[in-house]
Amino acid sequence: MRWGDARRSDNVEDRGSGGGIGVRHIGIGGVVIALLLSWATGRNPLEMLGLVDQVEQGMSPPAASAPANPNDPRVDFVRAILGDTEDTWGAIFQKAGRTYTAPHLVLFSGAVQSACGGATSASGPFYCPGDQRVYLDTSFFQEMRDRLGGGGDFAQAYVIAHEVGHHVQNLLGISQKVSAARQDVRGAGGLSVRLELQADCLAGVWANQAQQRHQWLEPGDIEQALNTATAIGDDRLQRQAQGSVTPDSFTHGSSEQRVRWFRAGFDSGDLKRCDTFGAQNL
Repeated sequence: MRWGDARRSDNVEDRGSGGGIGVRHIGIGGVVIALLLSWATGRNPLEMLGLVDQVEQGMSPPAASAPANPNDPRVDFVRAILGDTEDTWGAIFQKAGRTYTAPHLVLFSGAVQSACGGATSASGPFYCPGDQRVYLDTSFFQEMRDRLGGGGDFAQAYVIAHEVGHHVQNLLGISQKVSAARQDVRGAGGLSVRLELQADCLAGVWANQAQQRHQWLEPGDIEQALNTATAIGDDRLQRQAQGSVTPDSFTHGSSEQRVRWFRAGFDSGDLKRCDTFGAQNL
């Protein structure tokens, strides 16, 4: 992926990466507890690992934000991808007669406090609508390569674009409608899955627009993103954690669904193709 000519965003904050963004590890006992809780509750095992880590280690006090080190190549990559999402969604919103307010992206190490509460690196990247920030411990990218079977520059860009997709949903009022819904949001066809699949589709829309501007994709880049979408599907994660799949507890969608909706956005570049809430068959 030739991302070098992308505009760098100034909306990247550093909350304790220390130049080498790391990860807090939990013991094998914590892993076993997390897997048992995942089986009992049906929640994503990565999410449960984050919760267990909070109990075992305790949350670090909120760290002061500082401008991220632009000389760190990992930070430079994040700034480039975030900057390009700003350009993409700024243009799309302007065309629709709206104003796009860019999110901030917070780099952290180990644990972080947000307006949505505390989280750890084991929880994975996330977006908090309460402060309109994307939170990322870039050790997650190493986790994708080593444990989940995904990785590469474009795969990492897909992850960032997915979280920015949640910000777009927040600005459009979609997230609020899902939160206000009284029905159960979980399950294979639930609102949570539809929200996450739409964010995958929005990531695809960004990738389409970025490719038109830069022609920066190289052979294998799309496969990287699709492999990562496959690796973080609910069915794949559940099968790894508990040996079976429980669709009623899905929160993000199956591997096949995540690939399908990313491709819907990437192949069309059209926001209208991302109506997962109106789709009868996900």
